[in-house]
Amino acid sequence: MRRVLVSAGTLRNLQRYRSILLDAGCEIVFPQAPRQLTEDEILAELGGVVAVLAGSEPYTARVLAANPALRIIARIGVGYDSVDLAAATAHGVAVTISPGNHEAVAEHTFGLILALIKNMLPQDRLIRAGVWPRHPTHPLRGRTLGIVGLGRIGKQVALRAAAFRMPVLAAEPAPDHEFIASHGIRLVPHETLFAEADVVSLHLPHNPDTDKLIDRRYLSLMKPTAYLINTARGGVVNEPDLIDALENQRIAGAGLDVFAREPLGDSPLTKLDNVVLTAHTAGVDAQASEDMACLAAQTVVRMLAGDWPGEFVINPEVRATARR
Repeated sequence: MRRVLVSAGTLRNLQRYRSILLDAGCEIVFPQAPRQLTEDEILAELGGVVAVLAGSEPYTARVLAANPALRIIARIGVGYDSVDLAAATAHGVAVTISPGNHEAVAEHTFGLILALIKNMLPQDRLIRAGVWPRHPTHPLRGRTLGIVGLGRIGKQVALRAAAFRMPVLAAEPAPDHEFIASHGIRLVPHETLFAEADVVSLHLPHNPDTDKLIDRRYLSLMKPTAYLINTARGGVVNEPDLIDALENQRIAGAGLDVFAREPLGDSPLTKLDNVVLTAHTAGVDAQASEDMACLAAQTVVRMLAGDWPGEFVINPEVRATARR
């Protein structure tokens, strides 16, 4: 039987995707540690595995070279910054994505926005301490939302912003002009977006061009009353610069689901009252996780059967050299 490792911890207790793999004659295996694996751990777990339903564990050149049976890394979600794509291609390993969590991330984004704007967590803490902090909060309606990255997720965020009657600005290098026009979105440069938005929400991929892109330069353009939301990737933000802006109240606060290092550990962010933190859970609600897991499993089965689901393969050049 062909061994398929399910390394994404969010899938361990889900069921629907399993029958797809089992019916195709695959053996499903899980890592010993029910958490995100280190490089050494994933290296050891991949022995004899032909495909992996992958989380955010690091697929480095060292990991790929040490596991010659591996043919497919099927990422749960659309991010693949934890995979050394050049090394995967060089070793004949196809890397695929599983879109399907865009609505989950958009919902989570607005959860963070509402928690900050409506001052929910400080109120909760004070009430538990016996205080009754009945003070006006800020409205969401009429506040300008700036969306950095108007792809699948950014579009879903824009649709929800309309329900809250928020004007929307967007910065996007490959804009969908029809969507922008039909939803009354202003397409602007990054500098204009950061200067004008009351809430800046990040929805861009992490790659060499975006690494630490949101730094002191952009943060200094923001209003002192504005909030930064990041449900994209921690690496797109210069975290020390963000911490400095938050500590010195140069911006009002931040809602963060992703971080430069995960798990977050003992970060200054955990000491700040103007930050709402979640554990990289924006895209893994139960429905989205099931949907993405099933899509990843179907992609693996198709590829093991000799099919080529090109719409999900992010290194198509590997087709000629893919491991057999």
